[in-house]
Amino acid sequence: MSGHSKWSTIKRKKGAADAARSKVFSRLVKEITVAARTGGGDPDANPRLRSAIDVAKKENMPSANVERAIKRGTGEIPGLVFEEVMYEGYGPGGAAILVQAATDNRNRTIAEVRKIFEKAGGNMGEPNTVAWMFKQVGYFLIDASTVDEDELMMVALEAGADDMTTQDGVYEIVSPPIEFHAVQKALREAGIQCQTEELAMLPQNYVHLEGREAERCLKLMATLEDNDDVQNVWANVDVDQEVLERVATG
Repeated sequence: MSGHSKWSTIKRKKGAADAARSKVFSRLVKEITVAARTGGGDPDANPRLRSAIDVAKKENMPSANVERAIKRGTGEIPGLVFEEVMYEGYGPGGAAILVQAATDNRNRTIAEVRKIFEKAGGNMGEPNTVAWMFKQVGYFLIDASTVDEDELMMVALEAGADDMTTQDGVYEIVSPPIEFHAVQKALREAGIQCQTEELAMLPQNYVHLEGREAERCLKLMATLEDNDDVQNVWANVDVDQEVLERVATG
C-alpha cells in the first residue's frame, strides 16, 4: 500500500478511539488562528482560512469559536499567539518525516518533538533535511463505493485536478495547491463526499519498510500526531497492508 492514503487510512481508523472533540477543536482553533494571522481574516481572500473554516463546520465547531479564533489571529482580541513551525527528521528505516506544528512556545514544542523522534529510534534534522523530498498539493480521498469513477474523473479534471488513482477502495485525487478550492467546490456541487480534503505534503519517492521497522515508524508517526502542538505529519513510508492493520488495531 503506497501513497499518502496509507497515513490517511490509519488516521481514520485510530481517529474513532482518540479524536476527542475537545482535541479536534483545539487543533482547528490553532489552524484558524495561524491562517488568519498569516493571510488575513477574510476567508474569501484567504484560501487557507476558508479551508480551515470548512473543516470546522464539518466538525460542528460553534461559529462563535471560529469567530474568536479569527479575531485572535488578526489581533482584534487578545489571546495566545500561535506560530507555525515545520520540523524535519528521519524515522526508523530511514523514513523521511515532516511535522507541521502550531505553537505558542517553540522551545517546548521542539523539545517534545525531538524526544518523540529519539525515543522511537529516529532523529531530527536541520531545515530542508527532508523537505525537498515533498511537494505541496491539494489532496482528496473519496470512498470508491459512493461515486462512479468516470463521473468523478470528469468532475475533478475539469476543475483543475492533476491526477486521480484508485487503490484499496478509495479514489485519490491530487491537484495543484492553487486549484484546491476549485476542485473542492466542484466536488461538493456534484454531491461527492470526501473522506479527506486538505493541502498536503506528498513525498516524491517512497521507502518500503517491513516488519518491526514498519511498525516502529508508524507508531512514531502516531505519537507525533498525538502531540497537542502537532497539526499534521507526513512521511515517505510504504508499508504492507497487514502491517498497517496491525498497528491501527493495537
